[in-house]
Amino acid sequence: QVQLVESGGGSVQAGGSLRLSCAASGTTGTPYYMAWFRQAPEKEREGVAAIAGRSRTSYSESVKGRFTISKDNSNNTLYLQMNSLKPEDSGMYYCAGDMYSRGIADLRVQRYYYWGQGTQVTISS
Repeated sequence: QVQLVESGGGSVQAGGSLRLSCAASGTTGTPYYMAWFRQAPEKEREGVAAIAGRSRTSYSESVKGRFTISKDNSNNTLYLQMNSLKPEDSGMYYCAGDMYSRGIADLRVQRYYYWGQGTQVTISS
């Protein structure tokens, strides 16, 4: 069993930066496959960034070049560095993990078993 807890959300102006954290705990260990998703009001949850192992990453086209996903295995924490934020980046951000996904850093919701409760990100224009 794995528990995921997000932190670092908040309200910032367009052009600003935020760093989200996701702390993993439990007896199972740190998930090999992890990702960040976001969901705006009245919209579907979408994949933002994913990481397989320590170096294989995938980003949605809308955030590529602005966001960076990384993992620190020493403290079982996943990060999402968000720069040059835009109002359309606003939403609830969720951390997700899976032990058994294969091959790629996957941005599809159905590929992840463990989920956090979310942290709110609001970007004003």
